[in-house]
Amino acid sequence: MEIMQGLLRTHSCGTLTAANIGEQVTLMGWAHRRRDHGGLIFIDLRDRDGLTQIVLDPTVVAEAHTKGEQVRSEFVLAAVGKVRPRPEGTVNEKLKTGEIEVIITELRILNPSKTPPFMIDDYQEVNENVRLKYRYIDLRRPEIQKHIINRHRLTRAMREYLYDKGFLDIETPVLTKSTPEGARDYLVPSRVNPGRFFALPQSPQLFKQLLMISGYDKYFQIVKCFRDEDLRADRQPEFTQLDMEMSFIDREQLMELIEGLFAYLWKQVAGVEIPTPFQRLSYAEVMDRFGCDKPDTRYGLELINLSDLDYSGFQVFRNALDNGGQVKAINGIGCGELSRKDIDDMTKELTVFGAKGLAYIKVKENGEYQSPITKFLGEATLKAIVERCGANVGDCIFFMADTKKVVADSLNRLRSLLAQRLDLIDNSKYNFLWVTEFPLLEYDEDAKRWNAMHHPFTSPMDEDVPLLATDPGACRAKAYDLVLNGFEIGGGSIRIHREEVQSAMFSLLGIGEEEARAKFGFLLDALSFGTPPHGGIAFGVDRVAMILSGTNSIRDVIAFPKTQKATCVLTDAPSLVDDKQLRELHIKTTHIE
Repeated sequence: MEIMQGLLRTHSCGTLTAANIGEQVTLMGWAHRRRDHGGLIFIDLRDRDGLTQIVLDPTVVAEAHTKGEQVRSEFVLAAVGKVRPRPEGTVNEKLKTGEIEVIITELRILNPSKTPPFMIDDYQEVNENVRLKYRYIDLRRPEIQKHIINRHRLTRAMREYLYDKGFLDIETPVLTKSTPEGARDYLVPSRVNPGRFFALPQSPQLFKQLLMISGYDKYFQIVKCFRDEDLRADRQPEFTQLDMEMSFIDREQLMELIEGLFAYLWKQVAGVEIPTPFQRLSYAEVMDRFGCDKPDTRYGLELINLSDLDYSGFQVFRNALDNGGQVKAINGIGCGELSRKDIDDMTKELTVFGAKGLAYIKVKENGEYQSPITKFLGEATLKAIVERCGANVGDCIFFMADTKKVVADSLNRLRSLLAQRLDLIDNSKYNFLWVTEFPLLEYDEDAKRWNAMHHPFTSPMDEDVPLLATDPGACRAKAYDLVLNGFEIGGGSIRIHREEVQSAMFSLLGIGEEEARAKFGFLLDALSFGTPPHGGIAFGVDRVAMILSGTNSIRDVIAFPKTQKATCVLTDAPSLVDDKQLRELHIKTTHIE
């Protein structure tokens, strides 16, 4: 290894252009590729800005050429030389620096490298566990660097926009009180208060409300949050939110502000103009039309309610309706050519949602239909189905008859499967959608109690407040989610700002006065000291960065992510700790597999 004495980097590898021709430059980076042409040695030198081809010619400086023979992939190099145009016919138009190369007069090996476990390029598929074990190498790959840098640009643009709108960036505690907010808390034992625990925040919800009570009327922070829950490709045990809260604001003002934010983010990061205002649909409408509260509106295939038709001759449909269920359908345009195996394969994917089968009718020429169920449907009912679905020759109508939940979940999944099969998804589109007027509460049949659909601090619609005492299930919330291309990227609400309404909400949720005082006494007290009307919203930064980067997993946009088992294979965390640490915390483990 050689030292860097006397050398200062003057340029990044990926920033040289034809304008630099004739300049003496000092570059530093990693050897991406080395090619020995039996005299000349070419090395692609890489840093985070890109690649530059350097040339080692024995007739220019023999010592530099000799050192170049030692170089292997991922050696760290310093190279001094003069920028020159590439010879005619060798320009690489796919490379930002493809018009030039650097003829080297001095080469230093700053550090050699073992052979890496995988190639550092965009093209090789690598097992994810291997990538995460050697994440420091994976992070060198141009594709991953692009994702991480995009995320930086995203959070920078968020701050720029909100600073310009008068928001204050205020930190809230990481060690806080465990409160029921829907998911399990990560607990932290207190050494100086034996037997007591802090919790890592699932969100800064209560603190940002306290900031509104304290008079800081426009707050935000880009903050770590923690939830001990089952993981998926777009979830992590620790995740990052853009968290916001405002006083003296209503839903319309908040939505207008957020639409401006996302138009700014997409312009700055992706160079894409986003039209505003965004589409708005109520919770009831999206559930009726799409079967879920975060629909992908880049394509149609909407659900069609057929529950009002006459199914007296078809007991399967009739029984579902008699038991309070629904009959709904999707018209699969052009799906008449699907084989029975194709339909069976899709049906299997729906069984996880409780579907017992998938009925269908293929529309043929001359008013003919192909289906196992047409014999159970009267001519009038069959005609009404086809007309209502807008089905034409070559289409296939898919039916689901079951409980409302099974129908919604199954047809929502079918909608996605058909869109992929029919190639209906335009990945260049960004369809933003506000979903509003969520139910305030949802009933847990097993526990025989009400749960907050969002969280216990969400305000009911003003006109629905009397229903808290008479018909809680009919109460709508001042809540709103922002959906993008089938992903919920953020959600929030106007909050309860009156102590008596908050107490009534706790009572409905089965949180008695004593428990409410024990868990939320500080909030109830604060609400009695002149709390302004306020509301806010939070966005999943990881998820937004994932969509902007065009990848399918948030792990690609997090520098050091956890696996789907909530472990870090790089550091081998979580890990066992020694008995001395446990004794200091007054903790004894009873069972470890």
